[in-house]
Amino acid sequence: MTISVLVADDHPIIRAGIVSMLKDTEMKVVAEAATGNQAIEQSVKHHPDVVLLDIRMPETDGLEALERIVDRSPRTKVVMFTGHDTQTFVARAVALGAADFIMKGSPKEDIVGAIKRAHTGLPPDPDSLMGRVKNTMVRRRPTYDEDIPLTNREVQVLRHVAMGLSNREIGSSLEISIETVKEHVQNILRKLEAGDRTEAAVWAVKKGLV
Repeated sequence: MTISVLVADDHPIIRAGIVSMLKDTEMKVVAEAATGNQAIEQSVKHHPDVVLLDIRMPETDGLEALERIVDRSPRTKVVMFTGHDTQTFVARAVALGAADFIMKGSPKEDIVGAIKRAHTGLPPDPDSLMGRVKNTMVRRRPTYDEDIPLTNREVQVLRHVAMGLSNREIGSSLEISIETVKEHVQNILRKLEAGDRTEAAVWAVKKGLV
């Protein structure tokens, strides 16, 4: 069965390279996009099985495009394809519904493998960048550390805060309302006697929670 793919990247050479790479596979590039808006439009038009989507895109960045594609073409899986591997980018991609996250310059087998896993609904490799970040985001509090005065859910929320996610993104990731996220954040700040989210994030890093 052929897997239809949309390649979205603002560099023509990158797009051409991916098209060439996928020629001898069971994948077919059905459309290309050079901007975030084009990625959204082409996804709605073609409903590809998988979108290979860059983060740094003109008009609309890749993460915003990701959210809109997931909303408007729910059966389409999105694999972020980027040269930026910051933890915040990966965590936001997880929260906004990306199926996987792979670096530009990765071997052909890794890129093809990520597209196949996304298409079949398999989670990212646990040892991959996205797999590690995703596992960190949902990990429960260390039961051995009595100096962490937070519940399991509060620890999960704090990890998201420390990774730079907004309340809306945290809610999407943990499948809770924004109001519930705000309540958890307030409780975290109170329990840690932290003045703001940044201070709480620093505490989380010092405690090895992220």
